[in-house]
Amino acid sequence: MPTKGMRSPWFSSKASSSYIAKSSSPSRFAFSPSPTSFSESVIDRTLELAGPMIQKWNPESSTFAKVTSLFHENRGEAKDFIKCVSNLQKAMQLHVAENPTSEKLVLAQNLMQIAMKRLQKEFYQILSTNRAHLDPESVSVRSSRTSVQSTSSDDEEDLDEVQKAGDSIAEVEDVSSLAMADLRLIAECMISSGYAKECVTIYKIIRKSIIDEGIYRLGVEKLSSSHVRKMDWEVLDMRIKNWLDAVKIAAKTLFNGERILSDHVFAASDSIRESCFTDISKEGASILFGFPENVIRNSKKSLEKVFRLLDMYTAIATHWPEIESIFSFESTLLVRSQAITSLVKIGEDVRTELAEFESVIQKENSKSTVAGGNVHHLTIDSMNYLSLLADYSNVLSNILANSPPPKQTSSPELYSGLSDSDDSPVPTISRLFAFLIHLLLANLDGKAKLYKDVSLSYQFQANNLQYVVVKVRTSNLKYLLGDDWLSKQEVKVRQFAANYVQLAWGHVIKSLPEDPAVDLSPKEAKECFKRFNSSLEQAHRKQSVCVIPDSKLREDVKVDIARKILPVYREFHNKHRVIMGSERNFESVVRFTPEDVEHYLSESFLGAVVGSGSSSSSTSTSSHTRASRFSKILF
Repeated sequence: MPTKGMRSPWFSSKASSSYIAKSSSPSRFAFSPSPTSFSESVIDRTLELAGPMIQKWNPESSTFAKVTSLFHENRGEAKDFIKCVSNLQKAMQLHVAENPTSEKLVLAQNLMQIAMKRLQKEFYQILSTNRAHLDPESVSVRSSRTSVQSTSSDDEEDLDEVQKAGDSIAEVEDVSSLAMADLRLIAECMISSGYAKECVTIYKIIRKSIIDEGIYRLGVEKLSSSHVRKMDWEVLDMRIKNWLDAVKIAAKTLFNGERILSDHVFAASDSIRESCFTDISKEGASILFGFPENVIRNSKKSLEKVFRLLDMYTAIATHWPEIESIFSFESTLLVRSQAITSLVKIGEDVRTELAEFESVIQKENSKSTVAGGNVHHLTIDSMNYLSLLADYSNVLSNILANSPPPKQTSSPELYSGLSDSDDSPVPTISRLFAFLIHLLLANLDGKAKLYKDVSLSYQFQANNLQYVVVKVRTSNLKYLLGDDWLSKQEVKVRQFAANYVQLAWGHVIKSLPEDPAVDLSPKEAKECFKRFNSSLEQAHRKQSVCVIPDSKLREDVKVDIARKILPVYREFHNKHRVIMGSERNFESVVRFTPEDVEHYLSESFLGAVVGSGSSSSSTSTSSHTRASRFSKILF
């Protein structure tokens, strides 16, 4: 590449000025006939052709040249101007080897300086007046780095044909294409003439302001550690949401478009396009990709933060191919390293948060029982938390890939139902969720023992395990734990419910004869009716506080009780109520018809259902609201 050697001290600006002053008209560029060398004839001819064109657009020679844009006024003439400058440069290179002290070189250098000032002015005007058409979004939409680098200045004629066919393209895209082509023409001309520094300086100043403005508009700014520490979670959460949107836009358009533009404009020099893009983008990219690390290091402790951490991890991991491609230069290694560091820090913090969650489940030791054996708040909040985590199972799998497996326990049923064979080993993420649910159920077993009424403790276990089952079945936990695991838990729910029915309603069932069709004396029948009446009322009164929030479990329990009581009582009632008709206090003895008993049962288990104790009621609550409530309850 030619250097600024053409601007070396042996080109005296004073000499060139006096020489050019003697030339009062374009004809003075013709020299008197004399024996000349080939290089001298070339530079004579070049000066004769290039001189008038360059002087015409000398900003200091006329008001027209000062206020008019060459490329805007006449693109055809602009290309001729570029060719004149290119030919002048070649002629100077040819002649300097033969006669380095030639006055013609001084004149040529003077013309070259005038031309470079013109092109410098044009370069600045195109960049500044086309900011809207050269914004990264417009550039990234219409271009690709592969396509723009494949076009060279030698293909300008082909580019013209493309631009002519561009009448059907949107106006903005057409203007953007023309501006990029013009910038590239000027940049290549200035670089080959040894004026790269002037060109690059203008480019960096204007384009860096666009990147910095873009980052600011995306709501990303450099925050101090103390600033982050003082932020309420709601404010920081909003910042993270803005950042998540910013990463997507930055990777797809802002930095991508800027890389495309710099690659295109400075395609003639790998070192220059790298330098330009790096200096323009490095500061903004470092702020953007350093944000997660700042949040992790300085934000307040909160279990709900894990979801935003996983969102940030997903954002960087999803766009990593673009980040790696855009910032592929050696000089942008710091940007790639910052993105990787943020991923590592997020992974570490997520593992810390999961360990904290595990600790919270184990240490929750409230001693008060839940009214009616309802679903415990620990069950609700823990399962909401786990179901939300399951939505990030792929991300969590990556984060936990190199982590030790969940702690082993003495329970043989910890991973019961999970497939575990040489052909299908249980993934670490599935073991993690099975382990955390196991901890939850172990804690609930301890809370069940707090009930003085053993039947209610079984109902408490049935309610809570049913909530777990429903939450697993209706979330991504189902795919992590599998149908076999669910089936085993459902069997346990039925066992708990059956134990409840046996303990709470068994005395009602036993109050009736084993064979309702057996003949009884009026006295025996009367005693049997009385026993049944007393047992039913006692059971109904005692179990009226029992709550079964899940509709399916509630119906299953009712059906089980009714199946064991109603057929026997109906047959007994229909057979013996006739012989009781002669009793003076018949109504006090035969107090319940089979329909009355059925009605009693239909009204059971509908006690005051605790807020979100219903399996269905919690599903409408927003994910982060639930996580927030969990955090507030357990800390």
